[in-house]
Formats: sequence, structure tokens, C-alpha cells
Amino acid sequence: MFRNLVTDLLGFEKIVTTEAKAKQVRGMAEKMITLGKAGDLHARRQAASFILDKTVTEKLFTDLSARYKDRHGGYTRIIKLGPRLGDGAPMVQLELIK
Repeated sequence: MFRNLVTDLLGFEKIVTTEAKAKQVRGMAEKMITLGKAGDLHARRQAASFILDKTVTEKLFTDLSARYKDRHGGYTRIIKLGPRLGDGAPMVQLELIK
């Protein structure tokens, strides 16, 4: 489930999920972006083993690594949206910083 959320976050650059899942996914996504910034073969293989879509892996190593080359962490932002109607779970939007 977390691999799917990380893949969707890196692919679409924003997802809506519960607060607990977003806090867990944030660290995994930031690790993948750090691997993208490394750019060597070992980092590519590590990212490809975690990310489910090859096009998202290529986007990570081309677009996202170039976008965050001067940034040292803090690639994501959590915006609170309010409770979910069905069960009242706190919903948030997890997005990549531009």
C-alpha cells in the first residue's frame, strides 16, 4: 500500500489520504527523491525495486532530481483538509513542493 502511495505521489505530485498514512509515506518519498539526486546505477536499482512504475522512476531521475538539486530535504508538504465524512478520519493533501 505504501509503495502505491509513493508511486502515485511521485507520478501525480499530490495525493489525498489520511494523516497517518501521509506521515508514513513522506519519509519514503523523500528517500526516493534523495536516491534520484544521487543518480548513480545503485540508486537507480534501489528506486526501481521500490517504485512500481518505470515511467515514474524515469521522472524521478530526470525531472524531480533536477528540480531539487539545490534543496537538502523537505521535498513534501502536508495540508490538512478536515475529517472524512464516513468515519471522521483526518484527511490531508500530501504534495511535492515546487
